[in-house]
Amino acid sequence: VSGVLLSNSAHEPVTEANAANASGAQIAADSRAALKSLYATNPSARRLGQKASGILVFPHIMKGGFVVGAEGGNGALLSSGGSVRGYYQTAGASWGLQAGVQKYGYALFLMSPSDVANLDRAAGWEVGSSPSLVVVDKGAGANLTTTTINKGVYAYVFDQKGLMGGLGLKGTKITRIHPGR
Repeated sequence: VSGVLLSNSAHEPVTEANAANASGAQIAADSRAALKSLYATNPSARRLGQKASGILVFPHIMKGGFVVGAEGGNGALLSSGGSVRGYYQTAGASWGLQAGVQKYGYALFLMSPSDVANLDRAAGWEVGSSPSLVVVDKGAGANLTTTTINKGVYAYVFDQKGLMGGLGLKGTKITRIHPGR
């Protein structure tokens, strides 16, 4: 509960400022390049992408904190063919025993049309609030085939750089944005 409250406390002003200063063309290009890179290094991600109803890619997320932390980044919802279906931001806050700075990206493979529709429902989507979210690590990814893919949302974290460690309460929210430029 604390994590969700943290992520919502300054969410709307940050969302509006972020959208006004974002470039849709740059977000789209970065998201496509990140997905292409993920596919080149991870065959299971490519297989998921071929079956997904939508792929939400956040290519550059910055995370940092010392006791209180924050993270955020912009991304695009792509079709399996690469066309942009919308722009989104992820923003989160955390509190607890933590310290460091990290940059990473992640892709959410939305396997059904209802998973895609859930993105805009209730003015945002809290990461982890869906019981069907599966974080795919290298071990699980190796066993993922078209016959083992279930409905739901599959998450891949990639391009991690920096050092961030700790234990705390966290809330992350994904919200649709309309880039200003």
